[in-house]
Amino acid sequence: MSFWDQQFSTPEFKYGKQPNSFLREQASRLSPKSQILLPGDGEGRNSVWLAEQGHQVTAMDNSRVGLDKARRLATERNTTIETVQGDLEQWTPDPASFDALVLTYLHLPPNLRPLAHQRLLTALRPGGWFILEAFHPRQLGYTSGGPKAEAMLYTMAMIRSDLAASPALGLQEVMAWEGEAVLDEGNGHQGPAYLTRYIAQRSA
Repeated sequence: MSFWDQQFSTPEFKYGKQPNSFLREQASRLSPKSQILLPGDGEGRNSVWLAEQGHQVTAMDNSRVGLDKARRLATERNTTIETVQGDLEQWTPDPASFDALVLTYLHLPPNLRPLAHQRLLTALRPGGWFILEAFHPRQLGYTSGGPKAEAMLYTMAMIRSDLAASPALGLQEVMAWEGEAVLDEGNGHQGPAYLTRYIAQRSA
């Protein structure tokens, strides 16, 4: 059983059933009935919430256990989501197939992160949104969750560098923020945290 299968194998939802608060705040940017891709959405809290808002959602994750729970949560909430099990080392979405790409605490090793971000960005249609929230390296001084290896944590400079490698998309930075916030997301993310938040839009 993989690490994340083990993490998600309990009846409880590790990060709760409610959506990420930053995603909730920014969701008004999305056009009605958008097609949205959420790589690494685990047990599906964000995917299911977006589906409840009327969007067409695809949750992608490497954990079969997490995706099973995501589908059950969708059924519980009387909505539907698509799920894809895959590994971001190989998996690539179809080009220009989504209106938004939502990455919430998708922490990848430095040898994979830039390539994975660039592959995922190709999925954005013109005008599409890139929305990211991740732990900053300063999170190592906090106890509210996240990877314990600095190389797995994201600075604004890293995200900008990854996106700059895809100039053909014409991504326009809309929001870039690093700072402290208080998390209340199940047992996995609780208390003060140091975060990186980033939003960009593909040129129309």
